[in-house]
Amino acid sequence: MNRTKGDEEEYWNSSKFKAFTFDDEDDELSQLKESKRAVNSLRDFVDDDDDDDLERVSWSGEPVGRRTRLGSFQSLSDALSDIPAKSYAPELGRPKGEYRDYSNDWSPSDTVRRLRKGKVCSLERFRSLQDKLQLLEEAVSMHDGNVITAVLIFLKRTLSKEILFRELEVRQVALRHLIHFLKEIGDQKLLLDLFRFLDRTEELALSQYREHLNIQDPEKRKEFLKTCIGLPFSAEDSAHIQDHYTLLERQIIIEANDRHLELAGQTEIFRKHPRKASILNMPLVTTLFYSCFYHYSEAEGTFSSPVNLKKTFKIPDKQYVLTALAARAKLRAWHDVDALFTTKNWLGYTKKRAPIGFHRVVEILHKNSAPIQILQEYVNLVEDVDTKLNLAIKFKCHDVVIDTCRDLKDRQQLLAYRSKVDKGSAEEEKIDATLSSSQIRWKN
Repeated sequence: MNRTKGDEEEYWNSSKFKAFTFDDEDDELSQLKESKRAVNSLRDFVDDDDDDDLERVSWSGEPVGRRTRLGSFQSLSDALSDIPAKSYAPELGRPKGEYRDYSNDWSPSDTVRRLRKGKVCSLERFRSLQDKLQLLEEAVSMHDGNVITAVLIFLKRTLSKEILFRELEVRQVALRHLIHFLKEIGDQKLLLDLFRFLDRTEELALSQYREHLNIQDPEKRKEFLKTCIGLPFSAEDSAHIQDHYTLLERQIIIEANDRHLELAGQTEIFRKHPRKASILNMPLVTTLFYSCFYHYSEAEGTFSSPVNLKKTFKIPDKQYVLTALAARAKLRAWHDVDALFTTKNWLGYTKKRAPIGFHRVVEILHKNSAPIQILQEYVNLVEDVDTKLNLAIKFKCHDVVIDTCRDLKDRQQLLAYRSKVDKGSAEEEKIDATLSSSQIRWKN
């Protein structure tokens, strides 16, 4: 999409655009890896801060100079105004009628310094390619991102793209600023032409992929993503593109079916818990949570089955359990929660197992107002004694506190806890009976 001079002025005047900074992250690469990052963002559902197993995707750019902020110019028209040959630039302190235009006397260095100070100056006097490139060199030497971009806007308007690309190819700092600027203003056509000229195939593919963000219709977006699968991405990124396509394809089917069920009013889960938003274009983790909330008991063969999603997108057990627990606990489906952690060995014996750790299960259950009996059951399953005792005290699981202090033979801890229970309560009676027991050899 080609941009006019007015569009370029909006870049400077509108707050929706960001200035180039020397440590910006590659937002498109992060968006490309949406599925994996979304799965890895399960901490948003469970408020977990210690998930060392979750992979993080990040990118850090090479510093190219002094960091700058948008705002050096009041407006682009102030910085790059096309001053006619006989017009005059006002200077503060001179009576009207005595103004002179000194712009034709300014060297590239003088011009860049004025731009840096946000002063009015015209770049139109720099007509030859040599003068324009000297102006660019001076801007880069100032290490000021706003000035570099201002000069690049002038070059973009006054040079053919072939000459512009050729000259920027050997000026990497300026090239990075132009790429950033084109991304900010959404000039995808020129950006694609630039990447083709530079033979940067992966960035070219990424820019083409990014076009899906401008497609609102789900079916058209799905078909566009399908065309992106064969683009020259790395093997890892190609897998993410395939996942994105498959996920949207799946979401379209689920959305159509669930909208029909909701409108029909025959399905209890949709009557009790009406949907707040469409599932279309949601991240993978949101789709999994939705599936665990509305379609938990469905057979694996259906597209909306949580187990089907888990296998299709290779979601690890730990991440699946976190999401399923958050969804079922929110519905207060305690039987499903219990089944989620119950395993059976080859002899038929059952055992509770939590790949995420029972201490985290307890936190999520408490957050969803689980009954004290259920909470105490899972606190008791925490292996580390100190962690168990701390959780029991924190969530007022009195029986667990009393039994743990008894097992530790810690009389002083139990005496201290006695003051925290209600007078005359069953818990106080149990503490007194434990303290007076002659069968316990207290350690203190």
